Amino acid sequence: MNKSVPIAITSIFARGRRRPLDAPEGTAASGKALGEVALLSPDEALQRLFSAAGGLTPEQVEERLRSMGRNQVAHEARHTIFGELVSRSINPLNLLLLSLATASYFLGDQRAAIVIAVMVALSITLGFIQEHRSNKAADALRRMVLITAAVRRQITGAAQEHAEVPIEQLVPGDIVLLSAGDMIPADMRVISAKDLFINQSTLTGEAMPLEKVASAHVGTAETPFDLPNICFMGSAVVSGIGCGVVVLTGARTAFGQVAGTIAEQRVLTSFDKGITRFTWLMLGFIVVMAPLVFVINGLTKGNWFEALLFAVAVAVGLTPEMLPMIVTVNLAKGAMAMSKKKVIVKRLNAIQNFGAMDVLCTDKTGTLTQDRVVLKRHLDLQGKDSDRVLEYAYLNSFHQSGLKNLLDVAVLKHVELDEKLKVDEQFSKIDEIPFDFERRRMSVVLKRGDDAHILICKGAVEEVFAACKYYAIDGETGPLDPSHFAQAQETTAKLNADGFRVIAVAFKEMPPEQAAYSVKDEAGLTLLGYIAFLDPPKETAAAAIATLKARGVQVKILTGDNDIVTRKICNDVSLPVDRIVLGQEMATLSVPQLADLAETATVFAKVSPAQKAAVIDALHRKGHVVGYLGDGINDGPALKAADVGISVESAVDIAKETADIILLEKSLAVLGDGVIEGRKVFGNITKYIKMGASSNFGNMFSVLGASIFLPFLPMTAIQVLTNNLLYDFSQTTIPTDNVDAEYLAVPRRWDIGNITKFVLLIGPISSIFDYVTYFTMLYVFNAWTNPALFQTGWFVESLLTQTLIIHIIRTNKIPFLESRASTALITTTIIIAAIGIVLPFSWLGGFLGFVPLLPAYWIALCLILLSYVVLTHFMKTWFIRRFGLS
Repeated sequence: MNKSVPIAITSIFARGRRRPLDAPEGTAASGKALGEVALLSPDEALQRLFSAAGGLTPEQVEERLRSMGRNQVAHEARHTIFGELVSRSINPLNLLLLSLATASYFLGDQRAAIVIAVMVALSITLGFIQEHRSNKAADALRRMVLITAAVRRQITGAAQEHAEVPIEQLVPGDIVLLSAGDMIPADMRVISAKDLFINQSTLTGEAMPLEKVASAHVGTAETPFDLPNICFMGSAVVSGIGCGVVVLTGARTAFGQVAGTIAEQRVLTSFDKGITRFTWLMLGFIVVMAPLVFVINGLTKGNWFEALLFAVAVAVGLTPEMLPMIVTVNLAKGAMAMSKKKVIVKRLNAIQNFGAMDVLCTDKTGTLTQDRVVLKRHLDLQGKDSDRVLEYAYLNSFHQSGLKNLLDVAVLKHVELDEKLKVDEQFSKIDEIPFDFERRRMSVVLKRGDDAHILICKGAVEEVFAACKYYAIDGETGPLDPSHFAQAQETTAKLNADGFRVIAVAFKEMPPEQAAYSVKDEAGLTLLGYIAFLDPPKETAAAAIATLKARGVQVKILTGDNDIVTRKICNDVSLPVDRIVLGQEMATLSVPQLADLAETATVFAKVSPAQKAAVIDALHRKGHVVGYLGDGINDGPALKAADVGISVESAVDIAKETADIILLEKSLAVLGDGVIEGRKVFGNITKYIKMGASSNFGNMFSVLGASIFLPFLPMTAIQVLTNNLLYDFSQTTIPTDNVDAEYLAVPRRWDIGNITKFVLLIGPISSIFDYVTYFTMLYVFNAWTNPALFQTGWFVESLLTQTLIIHIIRTNKIPFLESRASTALITTTIIIAAIGIVLPFSWLGGFLGFVPLLPAYWIALCLILLSYVVLTHFMKTWFIRRFGLS
């Protein structure tokens, strides 16, 4: 082993590879390693990990990657062909069918076993092909959205400032720089920190952020998560800056050891629950029907062996074996459609949630605006242009170590000030007081060329003004009084009304001997003036909002910005604003009051991250399905609370990690497309469920009745299975079907009650025409003494009615005339119908026990099919008028 690799840590890693990730021994070993490093000073911790403040060399990184592997956990595993096949194969329906195939084989009916196996293979193969295509497209796009860490490494013996390295390439000993918005990329020992607050709720459930320090830990800790100088993979930097050395990576981290559990923590949607309920309902039918059919046929026919084979075939016929394939292919097709628009779907079910979404909450920056912030004004307290205000703002932004937002970037575009102020020669940074969402301001402390210390603060106007005691205008200073505050409010209100975002700038001379600073030093400041930024509204925003509204989706704005700017932008994009709810007001409301207000209000301004999440929770209480679009540090809680979390490629790490969907372009127009895709997915899945449930419900009555009064089996086991196989094939193209514009016009949610009513109404109609067929075969064609003729006649009628019914159920319009199915669905319908018609006259039909049908049968069949289609259409139309679409 290379001596550059710490032996103690490596031994832990080696043991971790031999044990399950969640083994207690592995957890204890990792905790022990972190505990030992926590007791050391920063320098001792670096020595323990054979690292240095300047970072690792390329050779050390390469060696540690080879010996310890990549920094990956379970949920980041790549899609493999074998893994996809296994995931498609293992589900209750396939296991049930394979069990029935095995039973048929050992009962001596090898033909039935083969047919059942073909049905399972068909379901798995079609689902696999579409899912594989979807995964390939998603993986290709996902590689464009890498989460990186700022890492300090050595090049030719010298430390570079930092490089952005994909987190999977981190190794123990790497030096990682941390700032607000970063996701902690590994289990790390903090070696320097300034007001560094970490949210560990992903691992501990504790919502309050914890401060992390660099000093050695003295004493004991109940759990590793209580160690004040250890940061854990998967947690997020809320505020402050820091630097840490990586101790554990990948599966050896605390996150890695519970990754499987964390990946499954997502609450099931109503859609997931509905699909599960439907599956178990069908399995319940099987549990009741199969034994009943077996007993009735055994008693009435006297051949218990044939009765058993028939009961197995009926169980197969009642199994909705294509459901997993239909669901997967529909969702994968939606993901493929979205990928063509450069939208990455991280969680397939999020597509369906798009279709159900009726409220979209979003920040205004980059969504309603162009996300191109330009610094337009720099004014003193009297509203006059002031170069000094701009210079102090530039010094603050230049020396800020934390996350540089769009406002800082706009300030730093004034590169001419670098030369004018001689920033590198005349100023050196002493300390920094990072931004947080409570203070809403940040400060840097600089040492000037004359050795004097100056604190420069910038932030939200009210918060900065509250920390000021004096003002400075044209070189003169004086005490602030209420009139100055009124003047400041008037100036900022005018700027806000014109769409400007205003930031206040203040300063304070500090004693040269002071070395460390804190929030307490942000007092008694001197107000210099304001800088004003403009972020113009997007030209496409108004049309996108109108489109979403037309599709039944309300847009609500949740922003930390003030109400005046927000109102101006909303007016520019034609988003009606009756009233604006401020964060201050929200803090005084009870949970029911907030729910009522969230229902009616369109804009919430000056809200905190927790308040954004609270608004989404309030909307949930009112029964809404809520999406949230955000890309900032303050959007994490809201993204987690939403039914659909949406972020963008340029978002901070924690937002991208939390989101269900990543947009490579921040656009409401793309979301409009997503809504339609979601509703198409839901519509086509619902078609299969309605059709399958109706057909199975009707077949229950048909099979039971025939079993009671017929002296022979209504169909042999192999005929039932052949019928089911052909019917299944005809349904494989449902995911390609068109969906009526009327169906796509409003949000669609799972409504099991509506579906149940539909099944109870439509299901028995098929039984009526089955019994008409029975009567025709028995009394018109005298099939009492000709079982093969009866079985052939019912086989053809059953196959054609089941194949045609999808065209009735798929639309609330007149089928074929007012609404046509997709070409693929029409094609499979024609093919299967043709096979059903030809089969009795073929050698295969003879093999299956069929006989040719008389010409008069086809005339009778046409009348039966026409009557069935007309009656089903009229009953469906009445149902939709009475109960609505689902």
